[in-house]
Amino acid sequence: MGKIIAVTGKGGTGKTAVTAMLIRHLLKESQNKYNILVIDADPDANLADALGVEASKTVGDMREFMQESRFTAAPDTDKQRLFESKIFEILIEEDGYDMLIMGKPEGSGCYCFVNNLLRGIMDKTVVNYDLVLIDAAAGLEHFSRKIFPELDDLIVVTDESRRGLTTAERIRDLAKEMDLKYKDLHVIVNKVTPERREKVLETAIGLGLKVIGAVPFDQNLAKFDLVGDPLTGLPDDSPAIVEMKQVVKELGL
Repeated sequence: MGKIIAVTGKGGTGKTAVTAMLIRHLLKESQNKYNILVIDADPDANLADALGVEASKTVGDMREFMQESRFTAAPDTDKQRLFESKIFEILIEEDGYDMLIMGKPEGSGCYCFVNNLLRGIMDKTVVNYDLVLIDAAAGLEHFSRKIFPELDDLIVVTDESRRGLTTAERIRDLAKEMDLKYKDLHVIVNKVTPERREKVLETAIGLGLKVIGAVPFDQNLAKFDLVGDPLTGLPDDSPAIVEMKQVVKELGL
């Protein structure tokens, strides 16, 4: 199994943008060094939008088929082979990476069945990739449900506020309480203003947090977000993109 990295954090901190910029860097700089699987585990499929990927086939769609097949499939149907064939149908092949999108299931009800499908899909697919990048939903629900396999890196994205860093500290402590399986936990502080940078890093150190990136507020990024352009198109000299080089180095990629 290759390296598995998951990105989480409080809603609104920009974790999906950070994930998208990390993917952008790998696609431009790694020169096909890695066979990459990207998993958008957020039901709103925000990562797909940030990468410019059409979320036409999702795990949510697969739920409807698998539930229906319990009643319509022939008695001698190999359910495991049926399941595996549907995985290939929802796996989106992009230039430089493959992508799985959780999406929203049709109809009412909880996401329990979709979560179980996602867990099963990951069990079948992650072994085929050198690098798996997961954009998790805000919070730790996916982790508490043991949907993801053991991680190499758990990245918590926060903003520059003291409250944001405290939230990162809380996520770290909850991860330990829940006995989540990961090798390293890192923090990326997003939308940092120049005058706050040193204070933010000082506060993080005081909380025992390992900061691997302080992404500055970037007008280019703000403009792309405003009009909905894919973040893969950000120019190389954008301040946020420049900072991602340090993040990639810290992750050993």
